[in-house]
Amino acid sequence: MVEIKNRVANLKMFIDGEWKDSENQETRPVINPANGEVITHAPEGTVADARTAIFAARRAFEEGVWSGLSAQERASYLFKIADKIDEYADELTQLETMDNGKTLREAGGDIGDAAACFRYYAGLITKPDGFTYHVADPMQAMVVREPVGVCGLIVPWNYPLLMSVWKIAPALAAGNTIVFKPSEVTPVTPKKLFEIFEEIGLPKGVANMVMGAGAVVGNEIASHPEVDMVSFTGGTKTGKHIMKTAADTMKKVSLELGGKSPNIIFADADFETAVDWALFGIYCGTGQVCSSGSRILVEESIYDKFVDRFVERAKQIKVGPGNHPESEMGPLVSQQHMEKVLHYIDLGKQEGAKIACGGNRIVDNGLENGYFVEPTVFIDVNNDMRIVQEEIFGPVVCIQKFKDEAEAIQLANSTVYGLAGAVFSTDGAKALRVIKKVRSGITWINAYHPTYNEAPWGGYKQSGIGRSLGTFGLEEFQEIKQININLQVEPIGWFSN
Repeated sequence: MVEIKNRVANLKMFIDGEWKDSENQETRPVINPANGEVITHAPEGTVADARTAIFAARRAFEEGVWSGLSAQERASYLFKIADKIDEYADELTQLETMDNGKTLREAGGDIGDAAACFRYYAGLITKPDGFTYHVADPMQAMVVREPVGVCGLIVPWNYPLLMSVWKIAPALAAGNTIVFKPSEVTPVTPKKLFEIFEEIGLPKGVANMVMGAGAVVGNEIASHPEVDMVSFTGGTKTGKHIMKTAADTMKKVSLELGGKSPNIIFADADFETAVDWALFGIYCGTGQVCSSGSRILVEESIYDKFVDRFVERAKQIKVGPGNHPESEMGPLVSQQHMEKVLHYIDLGKQEGAKIACGGNRIVDNGLENGYFVEPTVFIDVNNDMRIVQEEIFGPVVCIQKFKDEAEAIQLANSTVYGLAGAVFSTDGAKALRVIKKVRSGITWINAYHPTYNEAPWGGYKQSGIGRSLGTFGLEEFQEIKQININLQVEPIGWFSN
């Protein structure tokens, strides 16, 4: 392992191939959520900074320094980026844990996935693309895919590097130039990624990074007429604002938003398997995962047994700093977010739900300066409670009971979200029958959370618009053009004179 200090050098933005401070020289502290200590300071980008980056990306796109390269040439850059991510994997893993708080095991998996994502899109863009179709002679017709242009990419703090790569890799693969905004809470590993871009010689202006507040930098990206597309991952409220803002310039929009995902446990499920995956479904990533299984729906005949076993195991989860090898769940990402989660826990109590375990901030065993919250379980909940309907985004789960298949489906679909969902049953026909009726874009049978670069990621309803990853993720960053060619070059003779 590369030894990482408790602090890193103050960060800079990357605009038109140069490292820059913000125009007004202002910075904000970046905090280690495990101990509340300042890791570094990041530039507080301005509207002027965002515009400089946008103009750099526009110039690079129009000059064709990237879009004009062959697919094989672009792929060679992406493969080099992937190799560098592997080379710096230990450093990136520890930086990710220090910046976000997640355990080393989780962070290491994210870094490996990031490298694999670049390789996937590097391979994909060199495969057959577009098609021809038969029309009446003497015409020949074809469809080709082209880059959208300048793409604004805005990512959240829960997967600082991986979510960045999910957008950057397909955007670059398609031939676009980018203006990228990392979360102001977790900019450390994205900055390292842009150091890799510089190291492998990505042409100037192709990839630009502006740090700062979403209301300032993000809003400028979403509204500026020289940005052709905005791709955002984050909260549904912010996504709605971006959609409205982007409408003024008719930008292409891709939104991956919130979730309140159901995990349906039937009585005929393999019991211990269901409990184990349900724990992973909510407490992996400290519950700070948009697809978390935050509503566990259990058939009434096994409800009490399931709650008892789930609570027993939840109480045994080892909570601690992510860089401690024994830690199984890390802190929440910030004090502000911890306070939001604790507010929801208080709200659940006020609504009359019962806490079966957890519900408190952890302030003993040296964790008092970090943002740690116990794995929390609510039971005796009603479907109209806010803790059931609203995304908490923390280690808090509601366990509800259902009497039959129809009620399970009704409850599963009873929120404004439709991101993810799962069914546990040893009856394969029933499991498939139910999962097909769950209005969610990412689903599992007898598992929860495993996803792949090759498969589409996105949701129904207010969980977003569009898809990331797979061939669908590449298509989000492409325009489709129809080309019709006249093979008999002579006057058409439509008019008599």
